[in-house]
Parts: sequence; structure tokens; C-alpha cells
Amino acid sequence: MNIDGTLDEAYERLHRTGPEFEGWLTNHGPMAVESMVRRGHARQVHRWLDLYMRRLDDRPRGTAPLTADGWRTALGDPRRLGDWLVFFEREVIEQPWRTVLETWWPRLLPGIAAGATHGVIRTGHAVHALLDHEDAPRLAELGQALGYWAARWQPVAFTPPSGTADPASALAAVPRVPDQSAGINHRLDQLTDLTDWPTALAALTPAADAEQARHLLADLTAAAGVRYLPNAHGSPVMLVHAVTAPMAVLRTLPALPRTQWVMSLHAAWAASAAVTAAYTPATPAPRNTLPTAPESVDEVFALAVRHQDEHVIKLADTCVDVHRSTGHPDALAAVIRAAELIDEL
Repeated sequence: MNIDGTLDEAYERLHRTGPEFEGWLTNHGPMAVESMVRRGHARQVHRWLDLYMRRLDDRPRGTAPLTADGWRTALGDPRRLGDWLVFFEREVIEQPWRTVLETWWPRLLPGIAAGATHGVIRTGHAVHALLDHEDAPRLAELGQALGYWAARWQPVAFTPPSGTADPASALAAVPRVPDQSAGINHRLDQLTDLTDWPTALAALTPAADAEQARHLLADLTAAAGVRYLPNAHGSPVMLVHAVTAPMAVLRTLPALPRTQWVMSLHAAWAASAAVTAAYTPATPAPRNTLPTAPESVDEVFALAVRHQDEHVIKLADTCVDVHRSTGHPDALAAVIRAAELIDEL
């Protein structure tokens, strides 16, 4: 089977749909299929799409063209989603995609919470695909991802790291928002008034240079993946993004100037910490109630594909890489836990 062709065909099918459906839910199709193809499950992609795409809406129409000079007023305006999609569709055709990414990454990064972090996650998957092979469907996917991010752009209350804590210790010390009800916007809004939030963000060890930023970002992704296992019951779906958002940023680094790596770490840390604050349960699950990791790494991802839920697939994609880099069995057990708690597609 032509693996590159399978992903491109999937993108072409998905690009007739919008980045959101039912008003605000995120279209995970492009992210899931990129993971499935890369992990050797291309044969399952179109059958999975046949099922998944039943819920999706058509791509939204634009209302007024955006210009290179007038984009700021439309940033974070979901009513302009169609306009942003058209804008970036043109940008990735008229300029090298790395130039577009280098220009827009620092503009979009402060709004990393966009679409419950799905803007940056979809961008990370698109960049991952382009680094492997450049063609029109993959360029179009990057444009769709950036357009979605821009339309849903949403900042998180931020304090630069200045402490001595490693990512695992820093995540463990993140305070919970007081009102653990309603959606993510309501929860993130509480961070501004959370007394301990600036201290928690500042606790992380700052990166002295680009290479240290990359290492800390990898450690952050690993820490979030391992932490998912005992805390997933707080919100099995939403806590996935505390793991997959920093991984998306990590996978984007090779396409970015090294001068942007430290700011990328800072934004990823804020996003992962914010999701952790919003959804971590008051008490972790007892260890004896949690699953253990299977022996086969490949079986973990195969299990996720059989489960079919898009969040389980994306978590598995990240946690397989975490396990391969750290050897920590809880990264794989986290996927089993997610499959237990999240309904199958």
C-alpha cells in the first residue's frame, strides 16, 4: 500500500469538512489519521474515516478576506474561522511553508489554549507529516491547522519559569482550579485569580538555551504521560491534552529556528499546566486499581486503533514515543487506562 498516498487521500477527504462540528467540538480526523499512517496502520484509515466523518460539518465559508496587515483584529474570533482558513490556504501556497510557520508561530504561540489546545496539536501533526514528505495535501493541512489555531486563539495566564523544579515535580505541584465544573473556558478563566498559579508556573527550571529547551520539553511530555495514569479519572478525554500538546510542540521544533525553541517550551509548559490545573482530580486512583503495561509497544497502538476513539489514538501515538525515549512502563499503561475510561467510537 502507498502509505504517503493513504495519508494524502485522507487529508483530501477531511479538507471538505471544517475544523469544528456541532458548534465547537474539534475535528480530530487529521491528527488521528496522521498517527495511524505513521504507526503502520494505513489499511485501517479509510474504514475509520467512514465511521468518524459521519459526525463532521462542512468547511465553513468566509465572510470577509483577511489581509497581511489587518489580521490582528480577527485573531481569536471564531466567527472568522472561514476567513482564516482561506488566508492560510493562500499563505502556504505563496510562500515556503517553513517561512509561514516561522512568521506565525510566535504570533500564535501565546494563544496556545486555542480550541482546548487542538490548534497547536493539529499544527504539530501537520508539521510532522511535512517533515517526512512535502506535497499539496500536506501543505493544505498545515494551512487548515494554522487557520483553526488563529480563529480560536486563546491565551493562558503566564509567568516565565525561574525556579529549580524538573517538569515532573513542577506538574505535581500545579494547583487545581476551585470550580471543577463546566467547560474548559470556565476553568481556564479561574487561573487568573488562582493565587498559587504564578508560583506554580515559575517553579519550572528555565531553559538556558535551545538544546536545554528541547530536553525540558521532552521531559515535560514524558511527565504528563506518566501522570495521566493515576489521574485520568478526573477527565479521561481532557487530560489527554496535557500530554499531546507538549508533544505537538516538541515535534514542531525541527521546523523552527532555534531562537524560537525556548518560547516554545514556555508556551507548552503553560498549556500542559493549565489543563492539569483544570482537570486533575482531588485524589489519584490507588495504584492497585490501575492497569499495567503490556510487553509489546506495538500492541499498545494496535489496541488504540481497535478502540477507535480519536483521543485514545492520539494519546497512544505520544505515549509510544515517551516509552521509547524513557522506558517508563506507565506511559504505555496510560493508554490502557484511557481505553478503559473512554467510550469506543
